[in-house]
Amino acid sequence: MNTTQVFVSILMMVIATQLTRWLPFLIFPEQKAQPKWLNFLSERLPYASLGLLVMYALKDVQLTRVPYGVSELISLSFITVIHTKYHNTLLSIGLGSLLYLILFNFVF
Repeated sequence: MNTTQVFVSILMMVIATQLTRWLPFLIFPEQKAQPKWLNFLSERLPYASLGLLVMYALKDVQLTRVPYGVSELISLSFITVIHTKYHNTLLSIGLGSLLYLILFNFVF
């Protein structure tokens, strides 16, 4: 890419990023009541996206080969227990990731 193409690409990325940041505030101002469908989505999409992330993370687990997904199962169980006890997403993800890396690299 030449300099002009790089500049135009960066400019388009900046415009697209700013548009996605400010457009919701313009379409749904704070003074106006939100539509029912938007409230419905705002309640359910976080859980759906987390479920999708879990499925993506587990898609390549080999249940028919040693270690049979044991490190993933232990990590998921640990994350569930930590999140149920402390209700802290960053703590759950951080400790769960650390445990998974330890199990995957040093134990199994």
